[in-house]
Amino acid sequence: MATEPPATAAQDGETPAAQAEFEGPRRRARRERAERRAASARATAIEEARRAAKKRARGRAVTDAKPVARGVVRGLKMLFASVLLAVIGVGLALILYFTPAMSARDIVVVGTGAVTREQVLQTAKVLPGTPLLQINTADVADRVATIRRVASARVQRQYPSVLRITIVERVAVAVQDFPDGPHLFDRDGVDFATAPPPPLLPYLDVENPGPNDPTTKAALAVLVALRPEVAAQVGRVAAPSVSSITLTLTDGRVVIWGTADRIEEKAEKLAALLTQPGHTYDVSSPDLPTVK
Repeated sequence: MATEPPATAAQDGETPAAQAEFEGPRRRARRERAERRAASARATAIEEARRAAKKRARGRAVTDAKPVARGVVRGLKMLFASVLLAVIGVGLALILYFTPAMSARDIVVVGTGAVTREQVLQTAKVLPGTPLLQINTADVADRVATIRRVASARVQRQYPSVLRITIVERVAVAVQDFPDGPHLFDRDGVDFATAPPPPLLPYLDVENPGPNDPTTKAALAVLVALRPEVAAQVGRVAAPSVSSITLTLTDGRVVIWGTADRIEEKAEKLAALLTQPGHTYDVSSPDLPTVK
């Protein structure tokens, strides 16, 4: 009796690859459940990472904002302090300006000689008791400087209650006769007084004396440049023009000065030249001074 050989995959028409691809319902269900769990785990991990990143970003923003907040608070404090100081300063200034807390209870005048203290106070027009801050010191100085004998004036507030007025009087360096009497001139050519001249004051011989007259300025510049021992011997300075200045000494000797340039050199040469005997001393050319 013949026996049939067992059936094989080849005989059934199935290949090993087809057998590997075959999957039963249970196995497929398990695989799908595993895939879903893996996908869910991945989604959960991604969400957690996103939340963590968001928290880190929020934490950095809060951390960065703290110094800014502290700076704002500090700035507000400084602003408040500045405003408070300004209010206090304005209030104090108003008190000092409108009340006699710091007023001119004492007016001190310095530098008077021929000009009296009463003249200065009368011209200054400052009432005792006026608050110092209400006194315009420049205006007061300008008023005092209008006094004929005053060359300059300076006014200072000395807190709490003193106003100080300092004057510099004009000093006569030459005199010229006018119909109403002798007029005194200072080094700038200002006619500041009509009065008897001091002893040994040189006579100014120019046609139109005054601070804006060229011959006056040239003649007085020579007098101011002379050494004291020489200036004391000058009795007259004549300047018919700026280029022909002459000095006449009290003993009759004559100095030909010439122009008003190189004044310092001429003054030095003249001081040495006057030690020699003679009548006419010519320093118009300081490089070649002569005595006759």
